[in-house]
Amino acid sequence: MPRPRKPASPFRYFRSSPEVIRLVVMLYVRFPISLRNVEDLLSERGINVCHETVRHWWNRFGPMFAADIRRQRISRMRGFRHWRWHLDEMYVRVNGEMVYLWRAVDHEG
Repeated sequence: MPRPRKPASPFRYFRSSPEVIRLVVMLYVRFPISLRNVEDLLSERGINVCHETVRHWWNRFGPMFAADIRRQRISRMRGFRHWRWHLDEMYVRVNGEMVYLWRAVDHEG
């Protein structure tokens, strides 16, 4: 009987550890900084990564990390039986013109 295969890791052809790749991508996505600023931040911490490597990792792993975050958020929201939201709307005068503003607000605010 053949053994079941483990799913192949998306990090298998990279020399850097998955933790470093995740840190680099999350730094670039989470904070409004450039690729070169991410490179500088990491070099101060002893991690030598080129800004082009940051861009490559962001293009390759960014969608995967975003899908994981979405999946985790949805599974957490299913735990709330009384999850509610409402539409907050109003008219405001801006430069003498009436403007309609709206936003969706959930139970967490």
